[in-house]
Amino acid sequence: MAKLWFSWSVIVLIQVFEFAMSKLELVTTPPLPILPLPTASQLKWQQRELIMFLHFGMNTFTDSEWGTGHENPSIFNPTGLNAHQWADVAAEAGFSLMIMTAKHHDGFCLWPSQYTDYSVISSPWRNGNGDVVQELVKAATTRGIDVGLYLSPWDRHDKRYGREQLYNEYYLAQLQELLTRYGSVQEIWFDGAKGSNAPNMSYYFGDWFSMVKELQGSINVFSDAGPDVRWVGDEQGFAGSTCWSTINRTSLSIGNGSILGYLNTGDPKGTDWLPAECDVSIRTGWFWHKSEEPKKLSKLLEIYYNSVGRNCVLLLNVPPNSTGLISDTDILRLGEFRKAIDTIFSTNLAEGSIIKASSRRGGKTGGFGPENVLDEDHLWTYWAPKDETKEEQWIEIRGKEEGLRFNVVRIQEAIGLGQRIKQHEIYADGNLVANGTTIGYKRLYRLEEVVHARHVRIQIKESWGLPLISSIGLHFDPFWYPKET
Repeated sequence: MAKLWFSWSVIVLIQVFEFAMSKLELVTTPPLPILPLPTASQLKWQQRELIMFLHFGMNTFTDSEWGTGHENPSIFNPTGLNAHQWADVAAEAGFSLMIMTAKHHDGFCLWPSQYTDYSVISSPWRNGNGDVVQELVKAATTRGIDVGLYLSPWDRHDKRYGREQLYNEYYLAQLQELLTRYGSVQEIWFDGAKGSNAPNMSYYFGDWFSMVKELQGSINVFSDAGPDVRWVGDEQGFAGSTCWSTINRTSLSIGNGSILGYLNTGDPKGTDWLPAECDVSIRTGWFWHKSEEPKKLSKLLEIYYNSVGRNCVLLLNVPPNSTGLISDTDILRLGEFRKAIDTIFSTNLAEGSIIKASSRRGGKTGGFGPENVLDEDHLWTYWAPKDETKEEQWIEIRGKEEGLRFNVVRIQEAIGLGQRIKQHEIYADGNLVANGTTIGYKRLYRLEEVVHARHVRIQIKESWGLPLISSIGLHFDPFWYPKET
């Protein structure tokens, strides 16, 4: 009897297991990724969209952009410096990361480095006891903002510059100071800028990058060649109309002027995930100059559409003045900029519409339907078509009876599984209104006319593997003045 009961129990368990397995087999899995993929730190960086740059130092007091390295430290005296004001301005304008020039080309250090006296310790500011980097970190932390640093490789003051080993040791020592004294640093900026008459010497970038990663595990390293974030190739804040986050790092080198076009567009066959950062100043110069005014709102919005709207992050420089504060005119313009972005994008005019697609992975219950493009997750929920479909893929927004009125189209890919789309077109009631190549994390189209339509279709003409669309938005930009039909 016991044997019989045991056999019956085993049969029941097997049947339950087989039933459970059959149920599991009905759950549709995500598609395979298209390599390369972003790291967690790169994804966090991409989602910031806006980063603030703070060019501040000796040049602020000499009305120059590139100092000579011979300026007297007594010149540096920002008597009203208030890093809390900087952080307040950044937070209210929507910046989640602030990057400061801890040392620019003149070699003057905004922190009390033990390896040189050409720093704040030799200035009258705070009676030689000040530390701009520390004050920034404290203020940023209070507002929940992350911190990044720029440490210029070119140093026009230090006598070790030009003596290769000595200077690389000095630079590494200062890197260690900055990355061990001030807590978490989320981005560090390297460039190859130097004058034509500068001594010819090699920077040990490989050593520097290794040290940075050892000391700050979640940091993103920016340079012309990454390894985490690349320069977009210009200082106008414009990415290429084609902009891949992928590129071949072996084709890159820091300070190489012949690769600017490659940096601007990336490479569809690139083996490295290295997204672009667009750096530009709110003023003409990088440092504060009394004679300059901030760019017009229309220009800042143009920059936004051509940076964030082309799969990049915008690094906007807002230089503190010689008092040590961000100027009122810059604060006003930043407030206008933030308000404009919120006005345009806080409402998705596609919400409440019916969403149709050429096909969907796993059918109606698969979890990859077109309705995902209207949820709040712009990264990990997405529309995916069927694997076996060979025809062109499309996704369509069908508005209510009154139709849709918009002049901005937003499309986002599920880049956590790779960047895929090579070419696409946008139709409104069957009429072509926009077309382009890459999409990436975010693509924005500001149309030449206000569109009234019942149906808006995005046609995927070509992609690596299955196209995965995570979000679609239709928006109205009242700051743009096209002709209305």
